[in-house]
Amino acid sequence: MKKFVLAIALLSLAAGCARLEPRAEWVAILDKVARPVIDNAAAGTLKSAMPYESPDTSGKRRSYSYLEALGRTVCGIAPWLENEDIANPKELRLQEEYRHKCRQALSNAVNPQNPDYMNFVNGSQPLVDAAYLAEGILRAPVQLWERLPDSDQANLIAALKATRRIKPYESNWLLFASQVEATLLEFTGECDTARLVYGVERFRDSFYKGDGLYGDGAAFHMDYYNSYVIHPMLLDVLAVMQSHGIKGFEFIDTERVRHTRYSAILERMISPEGAYPVLGRSITACRTGVFHCLAQDALLGTLPEDLEPSGVRAALTAVIRRQLDRKDGFDPDGWLKVGFVGSQPQMAEKYVNTGSLYHCLTVFLPLGLPSDHPFWSGPDRPWTSVKAWNGDYLEGDHAIKD
Repeated sequence: MKKFVLAIALLSLAAGCARLEPRAEWVAILDKVARPVIDNAAAGTLKSAMPYESPDTSGKRRSYSYLEALGRTVCGIAPWLENEDIANPKELRLQEEYRHKCRQALSNAVNPQNPDYMNFVNGSQPLVDAAYLAEGILRAPVQLWERLPDSDQANLIAALKATRRIKPYESNWLLFASQVEATLLEFTGECDTARLVYGVERFRDSFYKGDGLYGDGAAFHMDYYNSYVIHPMLLDVLAVMQSHGIKGFEFIDTERVRHTRYSAILERMISPEGAYPVLGRSITACRTGVFHCLAQDALLGTLPEDLEPSGVRAALTAVIRRQLDRKDGFDPDGWLKVGFVGSQPQMAEKYVNTGSLYHCLTVFLPLGLPSDHPFWSGPDRPWTSVKAWNGDYLEGDHAIKD
């Protein structure tokens, strides 16, 4: 334990500044990352203010970038917006500001008369980003749905339904269609049931590879798409299917086991220094979004039994500091720059752009937990790799059999 405390102290010293308490630190970094997107989206100036950095120098994907930024930001911060158990008055004031601005941003994004009206229909990419937006709204039903004016709700439903013209690829994209339909079902009572269940059935029946890992379609890719998309959306879609009695929801029990197993794998990938393997597609687009699945298990209270919540918090804090709490990852106006750590545009795929980068906010899902939850109130605990490399007591790792 002394070695672990020393390691935490050295990480803080290396950052060159005194640290806030954990929750306040997370909130401060969330605010730093999300503010340019939400401030401008609420003001109707996202299209005019957001830069377009991308290997796609032709600018062909620019029209997608605005919904990418808003959808991914909302997806990550929604549980915090919905949280009614926050003790800190400063955090409460910031939360209320974001609640108001996010509702205004949604209103602008789906209003055909607004300068920031976003692209939900042209090309294929809008299906992806509408799904992230839909997942975010599903995670904050009071703040981002019930408190929207009726006209904004109608425009939002029309925008989500418009994505039905987009046929998803036989890959993780199937779950984007399922996610949109699940959100429509939850808030309107109706959906395209075939489109809702098809993706679930394909991952259930054809794409599973074992030990908590799905293929991205029939093929397996060594990347983090199980966390970026597959597990989080599959679980959220199944939860809606269960609440509405849609046939096939019974798969949720199996998916919960697989989801938690994959979270265990992700937690073991975090080194004592807060680093993790740099693998696969979209790594520059998602950064800390690699831990979307683990963050979701923390939010839902379904972490692996052998993981202490405050140990997971300590591990994720170390990652967040290394990737998001640094100046070289932002431009002078506070927008994220393309890269894994700092600015590394040469690493990015051609589809990556400024809007894509806000997937990193999905690591902040645990801010939806009450301030006094053990995830936040517990002392820093060593995570798995810290225990292993310190020579501390640690039981072996085993695959699940399903």
